[in-house]
Amino acid sequence: MLEVAIMIEGQDGLNWARWQRLATAVEELGFTGLYRSDHYTNAVGPDKDSLELWVSLTWLASHTRRIEFGPLVSPVSFRHPTMTARMACAVDDLSNGRLTLGLGAGWQEREHTHFGRDLLEIQPRFQRFHEGLEVITRLLNSDEPVDFSGEYYRLQEAILLPRPQRPGGPRILIGGNGAKMTLPLAAQYASEWNAVYIAPDEFKAKSALLDEMLAANGRSSHEVRRSLMTRVEIGEDSMLASKFTRQTPAEMRQRGLVVGAPAQIVDILGTWEQAGLQRIMLQWLDLDNLDGLELLSKSVLPYI
Repeated sequence: MLEVAIMIEGQDGLNWARWQRLATAVEELGFTGLYRSDHYTNAVGPDKDSLELWVSLTWLASHTRRIEFGPLVSPVSFRHPTMTARMACAVDDLSNGRLTLGLGAGWQEREHTHFGRDLLEIQPRFQRFHEGLEVITRLLNSDEPVDFSGEYYRLQEAILLPRPQRPGGPRILIGGNGAKMTLPLAAQYASEWNAVYIAPDEFKAKSALLDEMLAANGRSSHEVRRSLMTRVEIGEDSMLASKFTRQTPAEMRQRGLVVGAPAQIVDILGTWEQAGLQRIMLQWLDLDNLDGLELLSKSVLPYI
């Protein structure tokens, strides 16, 4: 059965009051999980409230009991990978194994410029990401001290203590659709691949390509969960038309977005399940619309 989770944009007005209300609602309404972006700010102003990722996840780990959670995704350009590994391991243990560690290379120029972070050009950016993944996975998996010498990171007799309660620590998620850089890294390091804003046919093609890459790495296709992050809007098309300025709701559905009346959303999710999707993270943009979340829960979840 397709699992349905909620994803929010943490840089788009998230503060403690909103985060706590959302976490309570997602837990009580029966969604599988709650995921959030990791940004300082939006790509275009004005700046809004932006609750820091790991502080918010630490609170979530100890104030919820059921839902899974994690970043979609946390860029290695923000934090040293050794610190990311330490925090992720601790938060996963605190939550009794409910964290999924979503990792990325970084992409947004504005926040990197404003806060003095080096984004780098594409090739070195992904080389740094590759090294970061190697550092994190070695630290999470090794019970012995780790040495590593790369261009961006170096370790000498480094070990995480206490060791993760889960062998290997939290699941690593890599998000993105790129066949040249992202999918090869997912095939090597990820326990979950998260596609972003694509249609079911393209997802199936990318998933098949990932299977080939996994086989080349000596891994089974069943070792990597397939998930998707895409926007959701619930309501009749006549009500939703004003939300989309460039495309109609029907055109948005063709692109893989989950928009429409409850019955339409149930059908869309059924199509995704047939395409091989295991979990969908529905991007919920209105952080104060808890009534809409309840409608989505009651009118969609029982029928999938």
